[in-house]
Amino acid sequence: MKTKTILSLLPLVLLTSQACADVRLPRLVSDGLVLQREQALVLWGWADEGEAVTVSIGKQELKTRAQGGRWQVHFEPLAAGGPYQIEVRGKNTLQVKDVLIGDVWLTSGQSNMQLSIDRVSLRYPDLIASTQLPTIREFNVPQIYSFKGPQQDFPQGAWKKAVPEQLGGFSAAAFFFARSLQQQYQVPIGLISVAVGGSPAEAWMSEAALQKYPHYLAKVRPFKDDSYVAKLTEKEAQAGKAWNEKLLAADQGLKQDWANGLANGVESESDWQAFSVPGYLKEQGSDFSNGSVWFRRSLTLNSEQAAKTATLWLGAIADADRVFVNGLEIGKTDNLYLPRIYPVPAGLLKAGQNRLSVRVISKGGKAGFIHDKRYALDLGDEELSLFGAWQYRVGASSSAPPSATTLHYQPSSLFNAKLAPVLKQAIKGVIWYQGESNTGRAKEYTTLFPDLIRDWRSQFQRPEMPFLYVQLANYQAAKTEPSESIWAATREAQRSALEAKNTGMAVTIDIGEWNDIHPLNKQVVGERLALMARKVAYGDMQLISSGPNATALERQGQALVVGFDLAGGRLLPPGGGVIHQLAIAGVDKKYFWASGRVEGRQLRVWSEQVKDPVSVRYAWADNPEGANLYNTVGLPASPFELTLK
Repeated sequence: MKTKTILSLLPLVLLTSQACADVRLPRLVSDGLVLQREQALVLWGWADEGEAVTVSIGKQELKTRAQGGRWQVHFEPLAAGGPYQIEVRGKNTLQVKDVLIGDVWLTSGQSNMQLSIDRVSLRYPDLIASTQLPTIREFNVPQIYSFKGPQQDFPQGAWKKAVPEQLGGFSAAAFFFARSLQQQYQVPIGLISVAVGGSPAEAWMSEAALQKYPHYLAKVRPFKDDSYVAKLTEKEAQAGKAWNEKLLAADQGLKQDWANGLANGVESESDWQAFSVPGYLKEQGSDFSNGSVWFRRSLTLNSEQAAKTATLWLGAIADADRVFVNGLEIGKTDNLYLPRIYPVPAGLLKAGQNRLSVRVISKGGKAGFIHDKRYALDLGDEELSLFGAWQYRVGASSSAPPSATTLHYQPSSLFNAKLAPVLKQAIKGVIWYQGESNTGRAKEYTTLFPDLIRDWRSQFQRPEMPFLYVQLANYQAAKTEPSESIWAATREAQRSALEAKNTGMAVTIDIGEWNDIHPLNKQVVGERLALMARKVAYGDMQLISSGPNATALERQGQALVVGFDLAGGRLLPPGGGVIHQLAIAGVDKKYFWASGRVEGRQLRVWSEQVKDPVSVRYAWADNPEGANLYNTVGLPASPFELTLK
């Protein structure tokens, strides 16, 4: 091992290289473990070469000897139940307590699967306090990566129970999925959560699966050299530090203490320009791009208001902020996507004028306050609006910050570190929410995503393992005319993966938020995934588990007739009979809004502007606002594009 190996890799390496003086278990096999019911169970670990190892669970006891420093035993399937105790005896004895037998689901993807209960608590304020479901458990794997091939164990992680003291860190989508399944089947549910925010699909694939994508193999090759990683990390860290230090030194707002100016301004009023919250500087005529910019406004309170417990709501801000009230910093956030909710310290507010100052760091060229969020001073029994008139002043302009390499986004890095240690565990199936980081590469994703599914099934040695996933939600501003959309193209790539057996797709174009890539409504996400699990993984074949999915197209005169998968149920004509977000095109692929009519399980689409239609689209937009094609059980139809062959 080279001494320059970066510290974040050391735990993984040590796990596989340390001497095994005592019998040892993988971290997943720890107190609170949930094992998969009705499947053969593999338990394994490490011990000295040739060491005799005895393993027992329930009435089963197996003996083996370690070979190559490892041992492994295979138990007969167990029915749902527990708690059990696992005992492992070698030169030492290990006991794993409170083991349940139920259904184990692997949950993965990027931030919308990772998003915790804590993050969605504004939408579900009573959820944590009211949940007592100790037989729903999650093993959440912290952020790790590896370029040294598949790892054998996790450096961290523990099983948590769905009870008030531990629920906040659960994946929200996965919890609602598990809760729905437990209500249906009354068995313990285990979640092995390995999602990583921002991760692209290629990071989750084995190098063997990436052989048909040589550009990804070439991309990751340099990262196998520890010295390269160390030098790159140091270089980028120094560049980022220099950028921040230069900005701090140049910021006139810090030099002149703008946060402490009087509410009516000690600076010349001409130095400050008008700004309206919410909004972006460039929307309001400023040419400012990157650097620091200060925003301020005054707020007049009476003595009664000043004495109340107060919370400052500042929506979301691009990109990072420090917030001051009457010159005192009360909070800061460095992540564009996080809500700004800052408690105001008692005694800080005063009767009369109060100064609110916000120092914003812009790194992406679009400084400002995100639209359609809450901006207010919450005083408990009343709320003072912070919408409208503010002022701004540039502290310092700068170049764009230097780029930085995200190591855990590199090809195979997450497969090696986060998936490989799970592969010996028996699981019921996979739930997956990912795709945002592959938008713009939809053509590749059409093959990459199905290849990922095949790769995982191969790695688990289960060719038809249930694999359920979430189609991208609606996001960004709605458009008034038909147009191209990288989000819609990615949704179509996701839809095409349904051709693989035992897959299911939760459509979510009706529950997103146009101004937030992380919509809070994870309950519907989890429950729609659970519906598909009931059909795909549990065999309830009579259940309508998804919305209508377009599968066929034919031309009848000047109309196109779309046929749908029967499993999606009967189409439901929308209230008023008008179907929105339909468009058709001729051979020139110029799309026009179209009319539609439900005819049983078919949809007839036409437009007076297209006499010879060959292609039809539904909900083909980043944010297909108003899309209203559902089935009789209330599940939305998937967006689609179909073209006559």
